[in-house]
Amino acid sequence: MSRKIVFDDDNPEWTEEDFRTARPASELPPEILAAFPNTKQRGPQAAPTKVQVTLRLDRDVIERFRKTGKGWQTRINEALKKAV
Repeated sequence: MSRKIVFDDDNPEWTEEDFRTARPASELPPEILAAFPNTKQRGPQAAPTKVQVTLRLDRDVIERFRKTGKGWQTRINEALKKAV
């Protein structure tokens, strides 16, 4: 099944210039940030204990962990710890 590309004049595709000049949402004025109360702002870890990696796992494994809800990546980490 092929998907049709939809163009939206109100939301055009970003250009290289858009990406180059983009700023993080944390730099928005406080009154705008207040409109999004559920947005958590985290700074860098004080003492990083984890390393970001890319890992390919079977689809059924990922689906099983995702079904357990929020924190599924932590549970994968815990299962790997037990395995080693």
